[in-house]
Amino acid sequence: MIADSLVLVASLAVLMSSGDQFVVGVARLASVMRVRPSVVGAVVGGLGASLPELFVSGVASLRGDPQLAVGNLVGSNVANICLALALAALVAPIRVDSRTVRREAPISVAAVVLFAVLLRGGLSRLDGALLLVALALVVPGLVANAGLEPPGDELEIEVDRFFGGRKRARLRREVVRAGLGLAGMILGSELLVRSASDLAARLGIGQGFVGLTIVAVGTSAPLVAISVQAARRGHEDLVVGNVLGCNLFIALAGGALVAFVHGGPAAAVGGVAVGLMAGTSVAAWALMARGSRLTRWEAGALVLAYAVSLPFLSR
Repeated sequence: MIADSLVLVASLAVLMSSGDQFVVGVARLASVMRVRPSVVGAVVGGLGASLPELFVSGVASLRGDPQLAVGNLVGSNVANICLALALAALVAPIRVDSRTVRREAPISVAAVVLFAVLLRGGLSRLDGALLLVALALVVPGLVANAGLEPPGDELEIEVDRFFGGRKRARLRREVVRAGLGLAGMILGSELLVRSASDLAARLGIGQGFVGLTIVAVGTSAPLVAISVQAARRGHEDLVVGNVLGCNLFIALAGGALVAFVHGGPAAAVGGVAVGLMAGTSVAAWALMARGSRLTRWEAGALVLAYAVSLPFLSR
């Protein structure tokens, strides 16, 4: 019990430091390539931050635990909104680019809603094929809509401020930085999930509930770390892009993975959890669209909603 608790603390430290380096690398890449940070976050950061969820759900499916796998995907989607996005907004109110509200946000929400609809009765291989087709259509669309930031004084000021001088960082160095940060997050996430699962087993908690709560929060921890660090550094679009992109890949790629590896009626969770997943995604989009920002009060409401719903997630 004590050893598992120590591993939990150590893994959180690894996640926070790795998340900070990942934010630095991705933000600098966005500046060098003059690509909107929200799009870089949605495609690069979203895929990278969703890897722990995809990895854990894939392993759980291979081991014959589809409820744990699906629970992790559903719970992570909820945690990404109610913890990663909300905690970042508590650090600093999140201002959202209007293009993100019109383009990336509805695509991510549609992916989550599609996943929620297909989850009714479990995930079949046909459902997995539909999710893969949706993924194949969505990612090229996000890349095509990337849009370059116009060069000028504003960009140069941002680059100078972020780099601590007038020298642009080399692209290769920032790719390595982001890659090492991502590797550290995956390692920290694996340690966190393993220690949390061991603690849950000692306490006699069911696998479905473990997937929706402990494992989901553990696999979402890298995104929480990324989002908090990005908000602290003032990269608000990167926060939104990472969360939207991560949820998109979790819903489409994760759902397809579980459907093909170990789908069927067993790959299902309670209706309350599925409804909460779809509801929080739509609510976050509505809040961001209302005033092109997410305030501390709204973020607090999301965190509170998550805490209140925890006892009902297994139903």
